[in-house]
Parts: sequence; structure tokens; C-alpha cells
Amino acid sequence: MKLFNFLKPKPTIESYGQPSEVSPEQVQSLMEWLFASLMAAGHEGRSHLIWYDNNNPEPSLEKVVKKLIRSDEPIFLYRYGSRSIPAPQGYYWRMMDEHPSMRIYQLETRE
Repeated sequence: MKLFNFLKPKPTIESYGQPSEVSPEQVQSLMEWLFASLMAAGHEGRSHLIWYDNNNPEPSLEKVVKKLIRSDEPIFLYRYGSRSIPAPQGYYWRMMDEHPSMRIYQLETRE
């Protein structure tokens, strides 16, 4: 049975817009936490992490988020500045208060 667990697909995380000010240790810590969270939730496919710094906004990230919505894969945001990127119409950013930084959000559908 352990052999099958080894062969089980693992989640992958695509990263977009990572600011250069984020230390490699910070990146690794966040990616490990997010990977473990996805594994615990039983997610086996791709997910996406948007790095957003409102002090140095990258306009293309809003387009990336809108494009990723169509993939129906989990989308996360790491708020590097004081505000998050605006959520597309019909969606909102839910803070993942499980993470100690209080800066990571998951895009969810508004009901």
C-alpha cells in the first residue's frame, strides 16, 4: 500500500509576480506551508500563487488571475504590501488565517 502512496500525484504550485524583496527563506517557508496544506486537503493537481505588492503593482497580474479562474484550480495570493489585488467580479479573497503571516489569501466564489 505504501508503494501506491509514493506513486500518488502530488500538488504543484505555479508562482507569478514574486517580488525580489522576498527572501528565499520566506519563499521556501510559504511554499512548504502551502504544499502541506494542499496535501492535507487532498488536492493532487496544479494550484497557483500570486505574489502582490501594492507599492509596486504589476498590472498583468490582474489579467493572470482572470485567466486562471477558467482553469478551475486553486488560486492563492501572498499580499506583500498593505493591500491585496482586487478580486474579479463574483469572487473575493479569503484570508487564510491558518498561516501566521496573515498575508495569504485564497480566491473563492461569492455566493
